[in-house]
Amino acid sequence: MLKEQIKSLAQRYKQEVVACRRHLHAHPELSFEEYATAAFVAERLKEMGITELESKASTGWTALIKGKNPEKRVVALRADMDALPIVEANDVPYKSQNLGVMHACGHDAHTASLLGAAKILNELKGEFEGTVKLIFQPGEERIPGGASLMIQDKVLENPRPQAIIGQHVMPMIPAGKVGFRSGLYMASTDELYLTITGKGGHGAMPETFIDPVLISAHLIVALQQVVSRVANPKMPTVLSFGRVEALGATNIIPNEVKIQGTFRTFDENWRAQAHEKMKNIAQGLVEGMGGSLDFEICKGYPSLKNNPALTDRSLQAAKTYLGEENVLDLDIWMAAEDFAFFSQEIDGCFYRLGTRNESRGIVSGVHTPTFDIDEDALEIGAGLMAWLAVSELAAD
Repeated sequence: MLKEQIKSLAQRYKQEVVACRRHLHAHPELSFEEYATAAFVAERLKEMGITELESKASTGWTALIKGKNPEKRVVALRADMDALPIVEANDVPYKSQNLGVMHACGHDAHTASLLGAAKILNELKGEFEGTVKLIFQPGEERIPGGASLMIQDKVLENPRPQAIIGQHVMPMIPAGKVGFRSGLYMASTDELYLTITGKGGHGAMPETFIDPVLISAHLIVALQQVVSRVANPKMPTVLSFGRVEALGATNIIPNEVKIQGTFRTFDENWRAQAHEKMKNIAQGLVEGMGGSLDFEICKGYPSLKNNPALTDRSLQAAKTYLGEENVLDLDIWMAAEDFAFFSQEIDGCFYRLGTRNESRGIVSGVHTPTFDIDEDALEIGAGLMAWLAVSELAAD
């Protein structure tokens, strides 16, 4: 039985997948700088005998594993490869060797899992019909997103997949379990850059200056009405500011203040309306207080929608592979993912791989200096991806 063959191979190659993950974790690279990572991936694929590789978006790869009757159906599997600008705080043998760069979002696990799935699928290609397209993607963490660049570079052509499946670690879910959600799952994301200009001066002489710090304080509060009083309460919306830069001193008022933030939601029409509303509120308030404003909205990823039919098939396949008790239903999440670009083009399913192990202290969230995974999850990470691919290839 194919499922048992996949499970057996996933178990056999687990330590190899772990070794790949550890190598990648120790040698992280930032978005669109994944040159050594890409070389490592290509080398591993060629060692497996997978030679139909094609470079995409400079540091990305696509490769094909052809089963019997390869034109019958094509399914893509995607993994992202980039790391984050974080100083790792873990004391582990595979700790990042690139100071200030860390795989704090699990992309090392994604890439290692897809390499493991590739090895399994390539070994079993005489057992299934159709083609599996492997997509190793750069730059998920940075706008405009490597997915959009790979699509521009025709990653979804020659051959065009009928479906694409992506996997992402989730430290809130225990290792051994996975999670799925049909329909809208993750939010759109936009980056906000505001510069408020006034007139600086001595802090003891407020009548002589236009205080951009005070204006900024009012502005940060005022913009929250976009969420609390303008957004439909039934539409999840988040507006957060994470950086405020006012380079004055205790008694020095600066000439300008810079603010950076993020806006997230699930509806494209409301997203566009909110952009205009934020700009109008900000412009009126800043000018009303005597300052001037530059407000740039860098439009990021769209909201991620999982195709209901594909997701249902994948969820049922996961229950067959792992047991119903190990497959969870997920809630919406306000984080964002550039996998959304793929799911706008073809049917997509983006699911979660549990990596939490409280008994071993593996509980930190993604994008933190202490993030790590229970590496036992990698056996599921590789095996389930392979199983989902062959299950979807067999779908009517």
